[in-house]
Amino acid sequence: MFAPTLISRFFRRELSNRFAGSLSGGLWALLQPLLQLAITSFVFVHVFKARVPGADSPGYIPFLAVAFWPWTAFAEAVLRSTTAIQDNAALIGKVALPREILVVASVASSFAIHIVGFLAVVLVLAALGYGLQLGHVPLALLLYVPLFALALGCALLCAAVQVFVRDLVQALGQILPLLMFTAPIYYARDLLPERFRGMIDFNPFTFYAESFRVALLDYGQFDATRLAVALLTALLALLVGHWTFRRLDRHFEDFL
Repeated sequence: MFAPTLISRFFRRELSNRFAGSLSGGLWALLQPLLQLAITSFVFVHVFKARVPGADSPGYIPFLAVAFWPWTAFAEAVLRSTTAIQDNAALIGKVALPREILVVASVASSFAIHIVGFLAVVLVLAALGYGLQLGHVPLALLLYVPLFALALGCALLCAAVQVFVRDLVQALGQILPLLMFTAPIYYARDLLPERFRGMIDFNPFTFYAESFRVALLDYGQFDATRLAVALLTALLALLVGHWTFRRLDRHFEDFL
């Protein structure tokens, strides 16, 4: 589907562009999530007094952290990749290459950065005695595979449409926070009125938020049926995104 060598080259280019001019360089990928965790913890724990329901529930900080970082990887990957074709208009006009690579590299760089941050947060929380299941970290990392496919499918679709509808990226800036708050990232499903608890399953990220907690916090129950639905959703998103991208690809240069 894509040339690995080209993907690797554009992936390194994406990372280089992100940290160009930064005094800390790639170290910011570690510092930023830890700083963000400290701020979020202060606001939700000490100001809003947030708690997780259940006698054997984990603390709110790890409850939030293990779902928030995968969401950040997904949301940033989709948002940044939406303008990948538009931002590389000059390159597209000069070099013949599969345009999907620009989107793949952008999504991959976002996930790489935030997976590093995710691992840093998990290790810090474990060191602070929050009782994370470090032996289940490989299982948690496997959850990033279908999440990456879901993000890539959405990114391919959005990047193609953005060429023709230039305000799509602004609309996504409003849609993504809505998706974030309709998934159980900041709250547990049990806190919702019973009639709404099933509705959040329509948000594809709900499965990931709850599954990361099952893997790392032993909070909740793993559901094989929901895993199958998540895998099918990710595959469908990837197929639809790639098909749409290829259909619109031939018209990109006319609108860039």
